[in-house]
Amino acid sequence: MAKLYIVPTPIGNLEDITLRAINTLRDVDFILAEDTRTTSHLLRHLGIDKPMYSHHKFNEHATVGRVAEAIAAGRDVALVSDAGTPGISDPGFLLVRKCVEEGIDVVTLPGATALIPAVVQSGFPCDKFCFEGFLPQKKGRQKRIAELSSEPRTIILYESPYRVVKCLEQLAEAFGAERRVAVVREITKKFEETVRGTLAEAIAHFKAHEPKGEFVIVVAGYDAKAERATEEEEEDNDE
Repeated sequence: MAKLYIVPTPIGNLEDITLRAINTLRDVDFILAEDTRTTSHLLRHLGIDKPMYSHHKFNEHATVGRVAEAIAAGRDVALVSDAGTPGISDPGFLLVRKCVEEGIDVVTLPGATALIPAVVQSGFPCDKFCFEGFLPQKKGRQKRIAELSSEPRTIILYESPYRVVKCLEQLAEAFGAERRVAVVREITKKFEETVRGTLAEAIAHFKAHEPKGEFVIVVAGYDAKAERATEEEEEDNDE
């Protein structure tokens, strides 16, 4: 029986692709790509010539049925996004759900994703964490940030370079400017950088240095004990 293969692709460094992913891309009948131009560059690098079709957030509702029919008819299909693992802040969920509903096997390969390297190198606890992806851009954004202010687990956010400073400022307002943060940009790429410190320090850094590249913001979880200790210390100082 044919299958749907979810294939992670490099998030920057083209060497970050598994042998299994390469073999899968070679073996399937066709590839669904978020942007065929981006995937063409990767396939040329790997020496793979395979039919490709666009599958992105603007057409996925209309195409999942046809793709499921093709797999049911015996054609193996690989789904890739521009970078990382499909379905993680990228198209993929709708197609996976459709295949599950139709009784089609879905095989997800392990591989590149930005959130795991970011949380591990942040220095914050990573045995439990809260992955939020991209926060709502407008409606519900402030409410969600307020809800996250008391989240005890390490929090992981994705953000564009154009909104990084604004996002950090909003977090500082809701979480407190002294909450610890690690801002990681350009993971696996030549100019990879991790800026660690308080939210206030991170804001100052990126106001002085123009944000460029892909960003992951990792925020320390709420520590109720530390908060109470700080409040007690402030009360003592007032006295």
